[in-house]
Amino acid sequence: MFPRNVSKQIALAVQGTPVVLLHGARQSGKSFLARQAARDIFHTDYVTLDDLTALGSATQDPAGFLNGLGDRVVIDEAQRVPELLTAIKASVDRDRRPGRFLLTGSANVRSLPQFSDALAGRVEILDLWPLSQGELNGVRDGFVDAVFADDFADRAREAAGAADWVPLALAGGFPEAVTRRDGPRRTAWFDAYVQTVLSRDVRDLVNIAGLAEMPHLMSVVAERAAGLLNYADLARDAGVPLPTLRRYFALLQATYLVRTVPPWFTTRAKRLVKTEKLYLGDTGLLAYLADMRPDRLQKHPRLRSALLENFVFLELMKQRGWSDTRPRLCHFRNHDGQEVDFVLEASGGRRLVGIEVKAAATVTPTDTHGMVALSELAGDDFVRGVILYGGDTVVPIRENIHAVPLSCLWKLTAGA
Repeated sequence: MFPRNVSKQIALAVQGTPVVLLHGARQSGKSFLARQAARDIFHTDYVTLDDLTALGSATQDPAGFLNGLGDRVVIDEAQRVPELLTAIKASVDRDRRPGRFLLTGSANVRSLPQFSDALAGRVEILDLWPLSQGELNGVRDGFVDAVFADDFADRAREAAGAADWVPLALAGGFPEAVTRRDGPRRTAWFDAYVQTVLSRDVRDLVNIAGLAEMPHLMSVVAERAAGLLNYADLARDAGVPLPTLRRYFALLQATYLVRTVPPWFTTRAKRLVKTEKLYLGDTGLLAYLADMRPDRLQKHPRLRSALLENFVFLELMKQRGWSDTRPRLCHFRNHDGQEVDFVLEASGGRRLVGIEVKAAATVTPTDTHGMVALSELAGDDFVRGVILYGGDTVVPIRENIHAVPLSCLWKLTAGA
């Protein structure tokens, strides 16, 4: 198994809160971490509600099931019995010692009505994404923190180098998919994965019999990756009514198949686009759904750009989970068409970094127009702009704006 950089956050979280929730997509490695925590931190048994006996017991008598597990409990796939949350609330209210419960979920427990009623003020939530490039290489990648540091350019020069990002993006980050080097075998894994999520996790959230449109909808969503989210266009292309599309899209989000990025805006500007951008939760999944074979990527630059932008988005979000800065991730676009793919806004909103993504090996002056517009609006809050590109050297473009090789995204390590 690959070491996970979020393990340290789990160990810290159990020291300060009664309930820790580790959630993320199915097959991202939650069960491995839950077993590890049960052994090394909680010193208790690992229980999964994927086991039919445990599932039946928890469903029939949530409180009795919980009482039989002892004072410290690790429960995998907790979303399968939402009534457990009420029993956990009662137990925590009787004993608020930190580190009593570790829960994992493959569906977003926060989307359940019971969550806000039961666990508000009692839980710390940690995201587990598929493997980052640093985790695949056994290091703690630290680009997200490094871009806010004064010596970022110097550190980037030390880490700079050429990198073929396409195979990395096509593989994605799911541990089992990454280990399947053969294309057809990886395709078969993703086919089974999608069917499992739709048949189990979606139905854990809502009892809907007619989900036949969901696979087609996922393909339509994949074709629009890295674009602005337009529900009306999605509904038209998917051939479903708009209200149905919104319900189905919410389910895709709740099962971590789809992710969105909010717009960055400021009261100093009126003409900013305030629409979310759309991404898939894994680039291997994106490549599977949108048929992004290497030969097709060569013929269709738009697909190549979308895959790269989605790849960078995921690496930023994964690193955010263990960064010290923990910035908010947004995008910038004004009504004149000037845009910056990602804006990292540090806690408190007083420092921000713009990140633009280019597949090309060269950067032209027009590539900085959006970054300049962002810097002018942000004023003194603008720390720097970074254009991640396909070259192999760090190049200063103008004051506080550098072109930086894509490889720095995962080669800049934490504390380096």
